[in-house]
Amino acid sequence: MKQAKGKVYLIGAGPGDPGLITVKGLSCIQNADVVVYDYLAAPSLLTKASPHAEIIYVGKKGGDHTLSQDKINSLIAEKAKAGKTVARLKGGDPFIFGRGGEEAEVLVREGVAFEIVPGVTSAIAAPAYAGIPLTHREFTSTLTLVTGHEDPGKDASSINWTCLAAGVGTLVFLMGVKNLPQIVHQLVLNGKSPQTPVALVQWGTTARQRTVTGTLETIVDSVSEAKLSSPAIIVVGEVVTLREKLKWFENRPLFGKTVVVTRAREQASDLVKALTDLGANCLEFPTIQVGPPDSWSALDAALDCLSSYEWVVFTSVNGVKFFFERLFARGLDIRAMGHIRTASIGPVTAQHLRRFGLNSDIIPESYRAESVVGAFKTESIKGSKILLPRAKEARQVLPIELSKMGAIVDEVTVYCTQQVLGHADALIQILEDRQVDLVTFTSSSTVSNFMALLPSDRAGDLLKDVTLASIGPITTNTAVELGLEIHTTAQIYTIPGLCEAIIGFYRADV
Repeated sequence: MKQAKGKVYLIGAGPGDPGLITVKGLSCIQNADVVVYDYLAAPSLLTKASPHAEIIYVGKKGGDHTLSQDKINSLIAEKAKAGKTVARLKGGDPFIFGRGGEEAEVLVREGVAFEIVPGVTSAIAAPAYAGIPLTHREFTSTLTLVTGHEDPGKDASSINWTCLAAGVGTLVFLMGVKNLPQIVHQLVLNGKSPQTPVALVQWGTTARQRTVTGTLETIVDSVSEAKLSSPAIIVVGEVVTLREKLKWFENRPLFGKTVVVTRAREQASDLVKALTDLGANCLEFPTIQVGPPDSWSALDAALDCLSSYEWVVFTSVNGVKFFFERLFARGLDIRAMGHIRTASIGPVTAQHLRRFGLNSDIIPESYRAESVVGAFKTESIKGSKILLPRAKEARQVLPIELSKMGAIVDEVTVYCTQQVLGHADALIQILEDRQVDLVTFTSSSTVSNFMALLPSDRAGDLLKDVTLASIGPITTNTAVELGLEIHTTAQIYTIPGLCEAIIGFYRADV
């Protein structure tokens, strides 16, 4: 049988912000059998790969090469020859100082099919995120991209320093931090004014971005004082003066803050996105994971007599998700809910319910169990059967209070939360290194399980100077009972409400 031919996609992974990957680049990652990635490719892009894909790191960092370029060339060719679809992820754009041309030449020589998937280069993106337009009608209409790290094996420089220094356009040097003194020296030596504005942007487009500005006369000392290192790009030209007016990325309210997100990984995306959009660097350390109950028997029994219920009360998105998954698995559909009225704790739960074609009859103003009880006081529920599908560990306020009002409440477990312990050492390490500014808690279980990850005799010291944020009073009460001081509690018990509380805390602290 003839071996199926493989193919290599040389993909520009973008400058660091994973949102800047192209649609085609993302599709290639998702469909690859093998993903070969560089040091500068955003790690979160790897989560988009198939769980069956082989992931290979070949990064090069400050002279520390995991694999030489020749071995990388051989690796991607061999994988493709074995019939694999290879996604070769390269930071920025593969054809702008990315050695993508060299890799493509090897593939041609080896008879391997390939495609080039351009990416957003840091030469353009990093200045844009620093508020520096590389061209501007009032300053310049020309742009030159220059390597700041020529092949050390060359006998002489191929850079025409005389032309660069004489031009009026913007100069962008990539990979030039180590050679900054030499770059500055050559430009001034060849006639560039020492007063020419300069900016260096480190880790451009990421939450770690740092920008240092100055002139050719001052920039070397400024960069040294700021201890700026690679990866960074150098921008030389009058457009740098626009930064103070146009900078936007570093002005976001949580820029520079490192936030630990303790929410279950399958639910963390909304919070991570919201915090990232506000400028935070999010570290996911889920302390809980959500899964099905040990047995479906209680829910199955309820579903068998669903027609006898007048109300179903949903207290979380997970309750909605697992309830309907089981309902459909039993061969039922939304018609089985046609006669039933529903109540939801909070707009997010109600929104999730609407995805199944049901509007909530009750959405309390305050998103907690006590408010649901209050909302039911306007309803005649004496003798009514109410189904309450929720977590095994849920509070007992709802069933107790609804029963007091005369309702017949069937509480059934539709999901469980379990403790996640695997990353305790990594969490302790970043707390020891004082790398964390904020920890978020979105439920009582995230608090208790977070504390279980820390040595009890060291928790106070590890959390010293760390801000703790809670999604609501129930979560805050749990934290206080465990000896924690919550610094800010959301007034609206939702992810947007939590973000607002965090922003308000830092604004008040200024």
